[in-house]
Amino acid sequence: MKTNAAVLWEIDGDWQIEEVDLDGPKEGEVLIEFEATGLCHSDQHVRTGDLAGVPLPIIGGHEGAGIVQEIGPGVRDLKPGDHVVTSFLPACGRCRWCASGHQNLCDLGALILAGIQTDGTYRRKVKGHDVGTLAGVGSFSQYGTLSDASVVKIDDDLPLNRACLLGCGVMTGWGSAVNTADIRPGDTVVVIGFGGIGSGAVQGARLAGAERIIVVEPVEVKRDKAFEFGATHFVTSIAEATALVADLTRGVMADSALLTVGVVEGPMINDAFNIIRKGGAVVLTGLAPTEDLNAQLPMAWITLFQKRLLGSLYGEANPRADIPRLLNLYRDGQLLLDETVTREYKLADINEGFDDMLAGRNIRGVILHDH
Repeated sequence: MKTNAAVLWEIDGDWQIEEVDLDGPKEGEVLIEFEATGLCHSDQHVRTGDLAGVPLPIIGGHEGAGIVQEIGPGVRDLKPGDHVVTSFLPACGRCRWCASGHQNLCDLGALILAGIQTDGTYRRKVKGHDVGTLAGVGSFSQYGTLSDASVVKIDDDLPLNRACLLGCGVMTGWGSAVNTADIRPGDTVVVIGFGGIGSGAVQGARLAGAERIIVVEPVEVKRDKAFEFGATHFVTSIAEATALVADLTRGVMADSALLTVGVVEGPMINDAFNIIRKGGAVVLTGLAPTEDLNAQLPMAWITLFQKRLLGSLYGEANPRADIPRLLNLYRDGQLLLDETVTREYKLADINEGFDDMLAGRNIRGVILHDH
C-alpha cells in the first residue's frame, strides 16, 4: 500500500513529506493506522546528528498511537480493530531483561537506531530507496508495519491523541522520578528542564509524594504549567535553585535531581551534584550527543558524600504493564495528559512543530494524521 510519511534525508535537513510504498506484516508484525504521534526531542537528536550512526533516509516518530488493521502470522495477542500505543523500546518478553522485569532493556532495543525490522530487512521504500524507521516505529506516517514487540494494547475508550504520549515522553519522565530516583513521600526533588519529559517527571514526583518539587526552566512562560502539574517552586536557573534548596532544607539539599533537558551538556551534571544531599541521586534522563565524552563530575565528593549518578532509559518502565497503569491514572484524573499537549499539528506542519518545541513554546506538540 501507499502512505504519506515524514522522511529525514540528511543531517540538519528538514523533514520532507514523501509518498512511501509500505509492505504488509510478516511473521510477528502488525499493520497500524496511526492516529496521532508526539513530537519528541529524540527525533531532533537524529536531525542534528547528536545520535550518531542512524542510517538515513529514515522515517521519524516513535511516540505513536493508532488502530491495528492487519496482523501477520504468529501474532496472538492483537487483532484488527485493537487500539494500541507504540513503545519506542520493544519488549520481546523472552530475553533475560524482559524476564527479570526490565523490559526497557530488552535485547531488541539494539535495533532501535538501525532503522530495520527485527528480521533485519525493510518494509518501506521511498523513491526506490529502502527507508527505515526510528525506534522500529516510524509514527510520522499514516500507516506503519511494526513488530508486535513494539505495540501495547489499550482500552478503546481512551483518546489516542493523548495515549500516544506514553510511548516515550511522559512515561520516561514519570519513571525517572518513580522508578530511577525512587522518590519517597516527603522528598525534596529538583527537575531540571520542563518539556515533555520534565513535565512527566514533575507528575511522577507529585504522585510519589514529594513534599517539594523545584522546577528549573529558563522559559518563564512555562511557570504556570509547572505549578499546574505539581511543582511547588519554579526558578529559571540552576544557581537560583541551589540557593533555594539550601534555604528550604536548612543546608541538607535535595534528595534527587532529575536532568530532563533537551540536550545535556557536561557542566550540567556537576551543577546537579551540587544541589543534592549526601547519599542523594542525580538522574540523567536527557540525552547528550553520543560522541560527547566531556561529563564534569565531582569525583572526590561522589565518594566522600556517597552521591550517585543514575542513568534512566524510558524511565526504567515495563511498557506492557506501565502504559495501561498510567492510562488508568489518566482516566482517574491523577495523570495530566490533556494539559501536556500545548498544540496539535498536521503532518505537513511537522517542521513548524519542531520549531515550536525548540523555541520553548510547547510542553508537547502532537501530530494528528489525516486519512
